[in-house]
Amino acid sequence: MTNYKKNRFINSKILPVDIVFHPSWWYKHTGIVFDKDFYYHPLKRVEVEKQMEQELYERFGRFGLGTDRKKKLPLIGAVHNAAGFLLSEMLGCKVIYMEDSAPQVLPAAMDKLEVNTSRALKSPAFKRFIYLQEKLKSKYGYIVGDTNWGGVLNIALDLVGEKVFTDFFTEAERTKKQFLEIAKLIEQFVTGMSNETGTSSISVNRNVRHIKKPVFLHSECSHTMIATEQYEEFLLPIDLVWSSKFRPFGIHYCGSDPHRYAETFAKISNLDFLDVGWGGDVKILRKYLSNTFLNIRLDPVTISDCPNSKLEAVIIQLVKDSGYPYLTGVCCINMDDKVEDCKIDVIFETIESLRQEYWEGHYKE
Repeated sequence: MTNYKKNRFINSKILPVDIVFHPSWWYKHTGIVFDKDFYYHPLKRVEVEKQMEQELYERFGRFGLGTDRKKKLPLIGAVHNAAGFLLSEMLGCKVIYMEDSAPQVLPAAMDKLEVNTSRALKSPAFKRFIYLQEKLKSKYGYIVGDTNWGGVLNIALDLVGEKVFTDFFTEAERTKKQFLEIAKLIEQFVTGMSNETGTSSISVNRNVRHIKKPVFLHSECSHTMIATEQYEEFLLPIDLVWSSKFRPFGIHYCGSDPHRYAETFAKISNLDFLDVGWGGDVKILRKYLSNTFLNIRLDPVTISDCPNSKLEAVIIQLVKDSGYPYLTGVCCINMDDKVEDCKIDVIFETIESLRQEYWEGHYKE
């Protein structure tokens, strides 16, 4: 009987799985509008999340979705969405809200990267977020949930655009200091939020809700645009500090080349969780990250056109490439209004079949 490896900071059941639909899916099937009130009106915040839970239960309740449909939860963030915008807005970006899409961050187009943490924490955007929390807390006596807080390079790009890449060479030391300022703001924001609600990253990836201890999940979507050497010089030091302070610590990498960072990420001895973008070589990642939970991300566009049998085969292969069922999860994020319910069925049914296979053939909990 095989004794599969576990990470003591990742306390979850075998092969957790979850999904997130794009706002266009919700808009088409439920009429939910993703205006500013969706995110900040206290009453709407609670009622719409409850509506989302009900819709998930009616379609996919047999897979365990929609368990909170009867609850009125004072959720401070849209935990059924995947979009980071608040911290960029706090730092000076404008945000446009659309009825069938995630909020769009308009670049601040700063002449140079200039981050002021104290000013950000006094910004109208942050005050609006605090007001929401206070209203929910006064009504319900507590608050739950979180909001997507993005990542250091993601936010820097929102502030100065592609200029940040030339700053790596022309203003290296100043850029490092400004990255530390962004990290300082993120840390203050996230710890304040998680101290109140108990979580910090469900809005980054819903699969972390299946891990009992909240994951501190740093979004590194933009790291596909830089060399690993630049990551090691400018951003790895921040991840090393956070990985020593916040366990479980995780990196959200939704690009198609996370394996390019495998050897580099292995330098983070406390990397407990890694979001593996579609196209990532899971075997290579597992070779270097033997104690890291690999959260395999399916491509929301590809699955719509993929025959069910092929989708099933792909999931099985990726899970087996990961090797350790206790250190593997599967998700599909931001599926749009074109995805059919049968694709969701395939995802959950395939995972359940794999659970049974591992249970019967290899292990006992």
